[in-house]
Amino acid sequence: MKTVLITGASRGIGYELGKVFARLSYRLVLVSRNAVTLEEVRQKLSTDYGVDVIVIPKDLSVQQAALEIYNEVEKRGIVVDVLANNAGVGDFGEFKDEDYYKISRMLHLNIVALTELTRLFLKGMTERREGKILNISSLAAFLPGPYMAVYYASKAYVKSFSQALSDELKSTGVTVTAVCPGLVRTGFQNEVNGEKTAAARLNLLASSEWVAESAVKAMLEGKEIFVPGLINNSIARTSQLIPDGIKSRIVKKIQEINRMKIFF
Repeated sequence: MKTVLITGASRGIGYELGKVFARLSYRLVLVSRNAVTLEEVRQKLSTDYGVDVIVIPKDLSVQQAALEIYNEVEKRGIVVDVLANNAGVGDFGEFKDEDYYKISRMLHLNIVALTELTRLFLKGMTERREGKILNISSLAAFLPGPYMAVYYASKAYVKSFSQALSDELKSTGVTVTAVCPGLVRTGFQNEVNGEKTAAARLNLLASSEWVAESAVKAMLEGKEIFVPGLINNSIARTSQLIPDGIKSRIVKKIQEINRMKIFF
């Protein structure tokens, strides 16, 4: 039986990834900071799909959390075949006004913990010459993001890191896939007040179910960078032809329009 470890597994894309892997008969190791919700998810997935589900309540924005998760997995004698780095957080507003501690938490969760977990579990994968790493990035990785500067930059790191690592790991039996979805209907939207945006009101957000299914398919096919959806894919490709300064101004204007409460 193969095992997948999923971070941010209590809701949104992470929860849906759990369902997809459960359907593929993987044993699930689910990580989230919300112990109560995580236990509810464990019971549901175990009952619905008849798979073994292990939960590790842990806040990945805290120092040493990644190492504690790795040590817990090692102590239980679990071999992780797939690492799905999904946990992430965002914020909206002018950088000068953002909360200092929220910025620190965002950087640690979106970048540091993802990097540390990858390093810790990658060693065993390369020794076994088998394994897969699935990193959830964002369409934001292709663009500078005024009003969400830290979030956009963190996702650019995930994409760049994944691409470089994938190249390092050629011929090792281990693959790395960075999935870069556009707007998705998840709890993340609530964190950045995204449920009030024009995109949300016009129902332009993709479902987390579809993104999760597309992500796992791309991972199993060994894709390096995957952007779900034709429109998103076109945006990603076109963005590479536009100078960064122009891209930044375009994103800024879109963010301003998207925040206008002119719908309903």
